[in-house]
Amino acid sequence: MAGAKKLQDKDAITLLKEDHQKVRALLSELEETTERASAKREELLATIEQELTIHTKIEEAIFYPAFRDAAEKKDDKDLYYEAVEEHHVVDLVLPEIKETDADSEEFGAKAKVLKDLVEHHAEEEETEMFPRAQKLMDREELIRLGGELAQAKESMASGKRS
Repeated sequence: MAGAKKLQDKDAITLLKEDHQKVRALLSELEETTERASAKREELLATIEQELTIHTKIEEAIFYPAFRDAAEKKDDKDLYYEAVEEHHVVDLVLPEIKETDADSEEFGAKAKVLKDLVEHHAEEEETEMFPRAQKLMDREELIRLGGELAQAKESMASGKRS
C-alpha cells in the first residue's frame, strides 16, 4: 500500500500531536471570534468539545497507562499524574463555557482560559512526556499504541455522529 500513511500506521506520538494541532487551530479560531458571532462560537465550541472528549478518552485509556507502566522514574510517574489532572481541569472548564452566553464578553474570557489550559497541557506533553515515551518504549510499541489510538478514535468519532 504505497502512498499516504494510513491512520493505523502512525505511531502514538504522531497521532496525538496531530490532535493537538487540530485543537490548537480550533481554539485560536474561537479566540478570534467576537460577541457578534455567537452562532459561530457555539459551533466551534461544540467541535472543540468533541475533539477534546475523544482525545482525552483515548489518551487516558490507551497511551497514559502504557506510559505509566513504562515509567521508570518518579518524574515520569509525576508527568502521568499531572497530565490526568490537567484533563480533569479541562473537563471542569468546558461545561462552564457551554453554560455561558456565547454573545457575552465572559464567554470570550472563558474560551481564552480554556485555550491557555489546553496549550499548556499539549506543550508539556510534547516537550516532556512524549520525548520520555520515545526513550521508554520502542518504535514497534509506539506504532502498536498508535493503531489502538486510531481505532478507538475512529470508533468514538463514528459513535458521536447521529
